[in-house]
Amino acid sequence: MQRVYDFLKEAKVYYLATMDGDQARVRPFGTINLYDGKLYIMTKNRKHVSDQMKANPKVELTAMRGDDWVRITCEAHLDTRHEAVVSMVEAHPHLAPFYRADDPDVEVFYLAKAQATIFSSTPEPLTIAW
Repeated sequence: MQRVYDFLKEAKVYYLATMDGDQARVRPFGTINLYDGKLYIMTKNRKHVSDQMKANPKVELTAMRGDDWVRITCEAHLDTRHEAVVSMVEAHPHLAPFYRADDPDVEVFYLAKAQATIFSSTPEPLTIAW
């Protein structure tokens, strides 16, 4: 999981795909955090992406770093613990004007049942599961 976290941090932007009924939705994200042995993402509960992940937790993330890219197939589960939110907000101080730990709209989701595949110039992709 650390390798996937490092990949996403170095990529800076990853794309999160959710389902909105029968329509796929994809949007850029930049928040990623390792906390309590889990990989986390952050959003606000007033955004459609939050509703979509709550309705159907099966999501995919993808990112590029140079010529390498990763695809992560997983489930996103809401973590309502204040400590998880604090950890995420502290990991992204540049977002302080928009995301505060005491803001009830801020939500964090951890990625579970995950399989990440890193594709590179090597002949065989690397698969990491957690």
